[in-house]
Amino acid sequence: MIIELMLVEYLWSEQNIQSMLLDLLFEKKIRPKGFRKIVILFICASAGVMLGFKLKPKQQPKFSNSVYAAMPEATYGKLNLLTYNIAGLPELISSAVTERSSSITSIGNRINAFDIVNVQEDFNYNKFLYSENKHSYRTANMGGVPFGDGLSTLSKYPIVEFERISWTDCNGADCLTPKGFSYARIQLAKAVFIDVYNVHATAQDDQNATIARQKNINQLKAYIKKYSAGRPLLIMGDFNAHYAYELDNIGSFQKDLGLVDAWVSLRNKGDIPAHQANFEAKTALELTEDCEGIDKIYYRNDHHLLFEAKNYQVQKKLFQNEKGQDLSDHCAVSLQLGWRIVKPSVQ
Repeated sequence: MIIELMLVEYLWSEQNIQSMLLDLLFEKKIRPKGFRKIVILFICASAGVMLGFKLKPKQQPKFSNSVYAAMPEATYGKLNLLTYNIAGLPELISSAVTERSSSITSIGNRINAFDIVNVQEDFNYNKFLYSENKHSYRTANMGGVPFGDGLSTLSKYPIVEFERISWTDCNGADCLTPKGFSYARIQLAKAVFIDVYNVHATAQDDQNATIARQKNINQLKAYIKKYSAGRPLLIMGDFNAHYAYELDNIGSFQKDLGLVDAWVSLRNKGDIPAHQANFEAKTALELTEDCEGIDKIYYRNDHHLLFEAKNYQVQKKLFQNEKGQDLSDHCAVSLQLGWRIVKPSVQ
């Protein structure tokens, strides 16, 4: 007991990171009874944080701006898309019910069926995610908590440009990692390019979190207006936002950028959900194809390339283990997106 208390005293001096991490844990786990259990749990959580600090952030490779001229010429095609928050926080603080390394290995294998995949919370288990994955183009992982942003894009098509952008505003435990969004320019054919954004916005619906998330969405919108003006877009990720929640600004984000929400278009008869008084969000795993979720897929045409969306799905069974347990604490969302060129484009 003396050794345990000495460790607690030492670890407590590491600012307030441990307490923020425990906030994550105790939001989703039952608090153990008894002082000894609390102390041991605190030590384990703190050790996990210290281990995260020992992980060096990995340098991102510089993508060339070259055009892959060897790619075939094409004027139409089809994309199978997926966005998935894979719950890659250290297992001690993860709210997913299944063991993380084996679950994320399985996720990496099962996403092989999709052409472009955006994942969020790819923190401490990236080597497992990539171990059985066959995508030809994958962004390099930045490292575990607290260095990584958890955003990874996997593609069967060349990623010719890539950039990570951290949020300028955050709240609470979300400030433990440099969460934000990423930009990838992906080449579908010899002269066909699209801009693909991966997003993970601030979580929770209290006032401070909501204000931070509003600023996240505005920051993303400003970046897209500046760097993707007039370009065809895909935006996929965990927005932690609902149209129905009156304090979220996801509706103006969609309208101002001229985006099509795949769920709204294909499952909600084209109707943006109205604000609801006293709105209470369902948990991410309660998502069905008939209700709005926080994991969203948006797309936008340009004057040269038109998208046609089909078959929006919540991929529940695909990402469950043999016991029927979900491999993450979110559902994966997929979309089949056809594309065709209507006028030659100079890139």
